[in-house]
Amino acid sequence: MIGWVDATAGASGDMLLGALLDAGVPLEVVQRAVDAAAPEPVRLHVEEVRRAGLAALRCHVEAAPSTARRTPADVRALLDGADLPEPVRASAQAVFDRLATAEAEVHGVGVEKVHFHEVGALDAVADVVGVCAGFHHLGLTALTVSTVAVGSGRTDSEHGSLPVPVPAVARLLRGVPSYAGPATAEACTPTGAALLVTLADGFGPQPPMTVAAVGSGAGGRDPGSHPNVTRLLVGEPVGATPAAVVVETNVDDLDPRLWPDVLAALLAAGASDAWLTPILMKKGRPAHTLSVLVAPGRLAAVRREVFRHTSTIGVREVGYAKTALDREVHRVDVDGHQVRVKVARLDGEVVNVQPEYDDVAAVARTTGRSGKDVLADACSRARALRL
Repeated sequence: MIGWVDATAGASGDMLLGALLDAGVPLEVVQRAVDAAAPEPVRLHVEEVRRAGLAALRCHVEAAPSTARRTPADVRALLDGADLPEPVRASAQAVFDRLATAEAEVHGVGVEKVHFHEVGALDAVADVVGVCAGFHHLGLTALTVSTVAVGSGRTDSEHGSLPVPVPAVARLLRGVPSYAGPATAEACTPTGAALLVTLADGFGPQPPMTVAAVGSGAGGRDPGSHPNVTRLLVGEPVGATPAAVVVETNVDDLDPRLWPDVLAALLAAGASDAWLTPILMKKGRPAHTLSVLVAPGRLAAVRREVFRHTSTIGVREVGYAKTALDREVHRVDVDGHQVRVKVARLDGEVVNVQPEYDDVAAVARTTGRSGKDVLADACSRARALRL
């Protein structure tokens, strides 16, 4: 199953909760997660409403008024102590980490000095944990989000009148397609923005899919000019899923000493392979094309590492079919040490036998022999595996 969030009218935590519940996520699933994380009682109440004439669900998060100002460490402690599935805990923590980073940038302080106010209240904790639990329940293999409406004008906050999008939202949505949208008010909240950028695997129009469920989550306002709802479409993908995706980007402003660490981080994130190609860009600037081969299920994690470790602000992604030989791993003895040997078969016939060079290098270091001599011995012993 895949999902598409239509945020062309904006998004907030309670709107996403309403969309999830309307799309079929049981209320008790979300309430149970909220109960586990909230230090005080929080009740979710669902109401059927209309927005510009369209039916939608409004999810009310009912909690006692609180003036608590929680730090990122406080929120982490709440989540660490909660009886939550690990994916839900990890997603919720990632959302709050993004919020803390955005707030720190806005106020020019270190992350550890951020004090959540609006987003640290109990209703925001419930929004974040509830939305993460709802998407975990759906078990989607991919989530795409539309261009995000942020609104326009100004809005009141604890810091006075702020321009829309508010500074935290503007920072959270860097690198994400957004526009003012139909609202002349705040359309996307910081919590909504952080949830979208954390949970989304990509941004764009609705992917080819056979829709099985549609959920509409209502915002608090009914402006009449447009339906103030966030929609969630859930269904099966149409067409063949690519066996592999190649992520590419051209980079001309990264210190070349960082590239080995970049490649290592991508492989650690689940990339099947990662490599650099020297290129010459416009105006004769030397640069590199970074290419990463990754299975679709690890695409989001690898994409995130590309943005974290390089200076690029955009990537290209192309899906490919893939033909892979059957393979197995054997071991041969070289000077009393084990060297793994990868054996590849085509229709049952051995067509490739290759020692793992990391093992060869380790034996060379241990014995003091040259790498080429150890490799020659390993290849000689591996030859018998062709029989």
